[in-house]
Amino acid sequence: MVRLSKEIYPEYKQYPIKVLQFGEGNFLRAFVNWQIDKMNREANFNGSAAVLQPLPQGMVIPALNEQDRLFTLFLQGIKDGKAVREHCVINSIGAALNPYADYDAFMGLAKEEELRFIVSNTTEAGIAFDENDKLEDRPANSYPAKLTAFLYKRFQAFSGDKAKGFIIIPCELIDRNGEKLKEIVLQYAKLWNLGDAFVSWLEEANTFCCSLVDRIVTGYPKDTIDSITEELGYEDKVVDVCEQFYLWVIEGPLWIKNELPFEKAGLNIKLVNDMTPYRTRKVRILNGAHTTLVPVAYLLGLDTVGKSVTDSVAGSFIRSAIYEEIIPTLDLPKSELEEFAQAVLERFENPFVNHYLMSIALNSFSKYETRVLPSLLEYLKRNNTLPKRLVFSLAALLEFYKGKRGSEAIALNDEPEVLELMAKLWAKADGSAESLHSLVTEVLAFKHVWKQDLNKVSGLTDAVTNYLAAIEKDGIHKAVSLVQ
Repeated sequence: MVRLSKEIYPEYKQYPIKVLQFGEGNFLRAFVNWQIDKMNREANFNGSAAVLQPLPQGMVIPALNEQDRLFTLFLQGIKDGKAVREHCVINSIGAALNPYADYDAFMGLAKEEELRFIVSNTTEAGIAFDENDKLEDRPANSYPAKLTAFLYKRFQAFSGDKAKGFIIIPCELIDRNGEKLKEIVLQYAKLWNLGDAFVSWLEEANTFCCSLVDRIVTGYPKDTIDSITEELGYEDKVVDVCEQFYLWVIEGPLWIKNELPFEKAGLNIKLVNDMTPYRTRKVRILNGAHTTLVPVAYLLGLDTVGKSVTDSVAGSFIRSAIYEEIIPTLDLPKSELEEFAQAVLERFENPFVNHYLMSIALNSFSKYETRVLPSLLEYLKRNNTLPKRLVFSLAALLEFYKGKRGSEAIALNDEPEVLELMAKLWAKADGSAESLHSLVTEVLAFKHVWKQDLNKVSGLTDAVTNYLAAIEKDGIHKAVSLVQ
């Protein structure tokens, strides 16, 4: 079978390098490289990325180079209400480098006239300071140190020209990622004594943006690669697979859109002056819906997110929770929130992905505290009444931690303190109203998880107890009708 290369891809084009990309993994290729490709095709961006391997070991860079830096991306999921599976060849990687094998080639990129953007995804642990990194390392260990060395080389190559700085957009999933990265780069500039002129250039010529990324990327399809190869008619060692949905929220100055033609390309990039509401929206609606759904749907006998949202009982429960109890607590425009919620539900229904409820159930108590409790408290504050479905989900969570679904054991996975507490409380419970009230009271008082005593929340102890008693007495199927 022939290998993917420019020989068999007649549309191949070499574009000027405008983006430096720290990270060659599945996510950035399905997210950033795909978007650059779209901007080239639809908005005449006329640019490519120089992609760097961020760690000493890796197989992607050599494989990309063997394929003239081309790769195939499959997008599969719900698009405009229909299940759609499609693929395209991505032609937006202009160079693929391993700085551990060829450090000079990496540093040589600092002289690229048209280089303007720097993006990264080096995992949540990647934006970290390593005091042992030195300027003369080839390369330094940490990503921020490599970036500082590169920025210093750029500063030298263009004699501090302020027009040669960068727009830097990290994609790592940590809050305020751009600010943290800038902070560490400035730390290295000081540690390495790179001088006041360089620090001024860093501050004045470069724009560090915070960003929020959202796309599920499942990566190389190892289980189905043989049939995919047959379908494509060529071999591709770095096929990538992702969902249809994507969103990139970038907190930065509006003039960025003059240089990045995402609007013309029809991309779902939001350039905003404060990304906090978008982060809150994602945590409360997407993650919050997952956490609200899991104990209820699992006890109803369901095993995947997809089956749950299409189930008449669980699907109705989670839709009502999102639209009637979570969205009313958020401050973005209602139409925007409802559009996002609709996209979330479509993603949950993705027929190409089996997302198991038990994989989301890990550390469910702390997830409830960060993702659902803020909606519950805000709803109470605004409406002077408790959101019944979010409260029912908490009662179902306590039932879930009993560790049984019918005769089947539930493989609970949580902090030892949580597991010990729940085992102790359920061992003491005898099914009476008093013992259930006592169990709920002790759980809600557990500050290790809640960071407060939730018994002080008006009406919560009794409401959770009543729902838990209904689940215990009548079973989850009948009890859930109380909140439908």
